[in-house]
Amino acid sequence: MEVFKYKNGRYTLYWTAVYIVVIILLVAVLMQLYEGGYLSAWFASFIVALIALMLMSAPRKIVVTEQTMQIRCLLDITEIPISDISSIRAVSRKEMNWKFPIFGSVGFMGYFGKFIDFKRFHVVEIYATEWGNFVEIQTIYEETYYVSSHERDRLIALLQERRNANQEQ
Repeated sequence: MEVFKYKNGRYTLYWTAVYIVVIILLVAVLMQLYEGGYLSAWFASFIVALIALMLMSAPRKIVVTEQTMQIRCLLDITEIPISDISSIRAVSRKEMNWKFPIFGSVGFMGYFGKFIDFKRFHVVEIYATEWGNFVEIQTIYEETYYVSSHERDRLIALLQERRNANQEQ
């Protein structure tokens, strides 16, 4: 079992701080304008729930076993059987410019969730804490996953090795 831990990039930390400051300012303004009214309480509750969801959904590490690749978040595990992987390759930042979020996070605690790829017009899943060092993983079911890793080359080599070992069996 090999573990690849996610490390937050500089811009991820910067955007997370910006989002938190903006949220605090919005809550403070609403509290002043509506003085404990229904709208300010609803907004504050919604934002707290949204932040909790983002914290629980942010990717923490990638675990590669003999049979699976797991993307582990705080409360969720995305598991991809090695035998289902059809291709693995490194992806440049330029190729990622065509991905736009449908549901997920962009900058706050990373980049993760469902994105639409406007170049190929299909939905992909991204699990990254920095906008770089991407690995594209395509399955035999035409699902596409993008993960980021500081050890991108080692991750690709390990997945290809495990995939080849599974195909020989």
